[in-house]
Amino acid sequence: MSPARKIAASLFAAATLSAFLTTPAHAATDAELAFHWAPVHYQDTDSSDYDADYLSSVDFDGEWNALNNWESQDDSLARLTGAAYYSVVETSTHWFVVYSFYHPRDWEDSPDPLGLTTHENDMEGMLATVRKDGSAYGKLEAVVTVAHSDFYSYVPAGSTFTSGREGTDGTLRLNGTRPTTRQEAKGHGLYAWNGAEFPGGDGVVYVPSTTGEVPSGGNDRSVGYRLVDTFAAGGLWAQRNSSTTFASWGTFRGDNGKDNAANTAWGWDDANDGNDLPRGMLATDPAYLVSVYFANRGTFSLTYTRNTYR
Repeated sequence: MSPARKIAASLFAAATLSAFLTTPAHAATDAELAFHWAPVHYQDTDSSDYDADYLSSVDFDGEWNALNNWESQDDSLARLTGAAYYSVVETSTHWFVVYSFYHPRDWEDSPDPLGLTTHENDMEGMLATVRKDGSAYGKLEAVVTVAHSDFYSYVPAGSTFTSGREGTDGTLRLNGTRPTTRQEAKGHGLYAWNGAEFPGGDGVVYVPSTTGEVPSGGNDRSVGYRLVDTFAAGGLWAQRNSSTTFASWGTFRGDNGKDNAANTAWGWDDANDGNDLPRGMLATDPAYLVSVYFANRGTFSLTYTRNTYR
């Protein structure tokens, strides 16, 4: 089967599952909502070490010690099953869905003796803003992606949202109803997909699925990734005060390359978007962040009806 047909078949299966999971007769659960808006994800890979760019979960090695994830990354590739964390908070007008993509390594082709760029653990992602319009899944109005210490803003065609304090960085491409995202090799900055082929021609296309899959290699064009609830019992949020996983609030432990250099969603920060948008707000107070980043939002509540981060 050609790569294009393989992607189309996977997306058809995902759409069929999504339609089966939820009907307009009942409100969508967080898992259903997150699955519906989960992106088709274009992960670039570097030919010198393909598997170092594969997605996984923080506990891919069966435990929550973040200090050995660099070393464990290539012990067994069968453990690197595609995954993305999600969380949902809501106001009376919107759902805010955060997707977090984890890699055990932020790496370079050659050793980094000074530890200035490489580091153990890496998590970057995106925020989807979805209007409650009476339908089961609502209407996607904007996304904000995380690339290192910068956030990037995108709106799909038909959205009323325009530039606010932060200018929009382009039009969000959709695959059916799903947003599309792209992530760099090695450093893993995340952006909206620009419609281009992978640099160098090789990469992995991850599609939402109920089962996480391991890529067959560095140029696999249809690999399932599962969604993991950030707030699940015993999960990532439950570890937030654990000194085994975290060096400080929202910052993973790590001693390869630059120490303690990777952050979770509640530790993400744009370096220059203003003092009123402190670290972590993309996850913990997304309504306010979106109200600052975008204009022409229409009816837009800043009051949460549910926010587990608070």
